[in-house]
Amino acid sequence: MKDKIEQIKELLDQLESNSGDAEALQFSKNYNALELPSIVTAIVEFLHPILVPYEIAIYWYLFNNSIVKTGEQYVRASTRGLSSIAKSSSGQAEELGYAVVQKSLNSLKDKGVISIAGDTNRGGTLYKVSIPDEIPGCKALMEKHLSTDAEQVNLHKELDFYNVSENRHKVFERDGYKCHYCEKQLTRFSATLDHIQPVSKGGDNSFENLVTACLHCNAERGNKPVMDFLTKQA
Repeated sequence: MKDKIEQIKELLDQLESNSGDAEALQFSKNYNALELPSIVTAIVEFLHPILVPYEIAIYWYLFNNSIVKTGEQYVRASTRGLSSIAKSSSGQAEELGYAVVQKSLNSLKDKGVISIAGDTNRGGTLYKVSIPDEIPGCKALMEKHLSTDAEQVNLHKELDFYNVSENRHKVFERDGYKCHYCEKQLTRFSATLDHIQPVSKGGDNSFENLVTACLHCNAERGNKPVMDFLTKQA
């Protein structure tokens, strides 16, 4: 019995450690290069205002070498390598100083713009590059913008809010990009939609029958009735 409990604990630990990989896969699955212009616009409108010039330069370098080139949020970079991406503001040096780069990286981490995602090796440190949807300071500006320019949602049940991309985003916005079950904060790239009444049991793709869910909760629930799933979670 004790051996089985230990095996279960090891399995749970493994699932927990792989949750980041699952989210990364979900981002890659949902990411479409055609959306790049809208992401760039969000960066300019909502991220630039909370950064200083050196931080902006470093962010664009990391963003270009991760999301733009690979469609993923991860990139490995070293302080030495980042020193060569821009000149010193004084114009007296061809590269940024080590202290300037380190200070900028620490500030970006403090603001939730980037985070360390792995160990440091000879190639540098593995960073996760966040997009405005995930950055606290940006989300505050985005919410303020949405509150002054919010669209009225058409609630007609015949509209498809599951398969139509622009309608899916309306459900995400209604739920504040939070998982209906565990309340995890999500983005338009990591969020999924779950049917309250499963389609296999007569549910439709209406606005009222859909909720935002994280990948884990959506998979765990399956076709279980909502109340049964919530009771099990509690």
